[in-house]
Amino acid sequence: MNIGIIGSGGREHAICKNLKQSKRINKIYCFPGNAGTAEIAENISLDLDNFKYIKNFVIEKNIELIIVGPEQPLVNGIVDYLEKFKIKVFGPNKIASQLEGSKIFTKQICEKFNIPTAKFGVFENKIEAKKFLLKSNYPIVIKADNLASGKGVYICYDEDQSIKAIDEVFNGKFGIAKNLLIEEFLEGEEMSYFIISDGKNIKNFQTAQDHKRVSEGDRGKNTGGMGAYSPSRLINKTLEKKIISKIINPTLKALSELGTEYKGFLYAGLMIVKNEPYLIEYNVRMGDPECQTILPKLNSDLAKIFLACCEQKLDKIQINWSDKKSLCVVVCSNGYPDAFEKNKEIENINHLELNTDEYLFHAGTTQKNNKVYAIGGRVLNFVALANSFLEAKDKINKNLNNLNWSGGFYRKDIGYKVID
Repeated sequence: MNIGIIGSGGREHAICKNLKQSKRINKIYCFPGNAGTAEIAENISLDLDNFKYIKNFVIEKNIELIIVGPEQPLVNGIVDYLEKFKIKVFGPNKIASQLEGSKIFTKQICEKFNIPTAKFGVFENKIEAKKFLLKSNYPIVIKADNLASGKGVYICYDEDQSIKAIDEVFNGKFGIAKNLLIEEFLEGEEMSYFIISDGKNIKNFQTAQDHKRVSEGDRGKNTGGMGAYSPSRLINKTLEKKIISKIINPTLKALSELGTEYKGFLYAGLMIVKNEPYLIEYNVRMGDPECQTILPKLNSDLAKIFLACCEQKLDKIQINWSDKKSLCVVVCSNGYPDAFEKNKEIENINHLELNTDEYLFHAGTTQKNNKVYAIGGRVLNFVALANSFLEAKDKINKNLNNLNWSGGFYRKDIGYKVID
């Protein structure tokens, strides 16, 4: 069968590489893909906002399944559109995608169904939001309601930081902002918990810990993700039962009451406080770089899993995983997450030699005349599996040293909480 993958990041390269192993797959198309996907699939540059053009291409090339990697097309309703034409799509529909598309939508579900989450207030303008600061205890969390590529969250320790955050959100730093959330700060440790759903059945799809901040020690500005490790050091059977019963199941029930169902990956960003889970946010797709960290551990046919979800037969298949530890380090362009120079050649990338259980996933890259250039903020993902996180990190460090790219940087402390 022919498959299409929408997206251009490390997540999409990881999905593409995994699908390439399936005997079911004849050809993979990536829209638009990157230099890494170009080696194993056909990259197609087209307007992801033009659903009609995508539909026509899918029909023309006899593509039997579309996998939607990033959140924006999902929130815009690409699943609903393509399914009208009997095209199989892996991903949630427009209503279900509001779990990520609107933080207020999710908070209202939490309120109605008693899902544990931080206390919050919703504000429609700067004046009301700033008034609320006068009676706030610090630190507090300020969030843009709309999609912000993982960057629209501020942890503020005083009034000055809070006023700056409110101004940036309402001044359009993350797009048009009609609302803003102010939340209490939960003292605990974050964890990413993933499930896969076919609308009726759900299965666990591993856990991870992401490092969002740009600098060592989890300091500096928020980014799309500087690295991750899997599994989370926090997960245990008791905690997992609580996550499913207190957070995941009530959310799926809420969607059911809205007349819809959830199909695809669901990523719960959690704060764990004394072995109790609190929902921070939902993402309606695999995380990035969590996907790059998790997928190399998968021992089952990913194409079979995707098809089972589209056909509501997830309960009929077994998903098997490696017990090894997985670590991912993201290489970014100098200057990220602020301004950075584009079209910088990555000189040594074609000389890297990866051993078993070592992976390189491209993100913001392009290929010209057999050379690879950085065109994005997050550029490359080095991943390794091993019996320990320390061993995985040693493998990655070897490959990072061999790359020796002067145009980029990376955090040297990814996984520091699980590496002595």
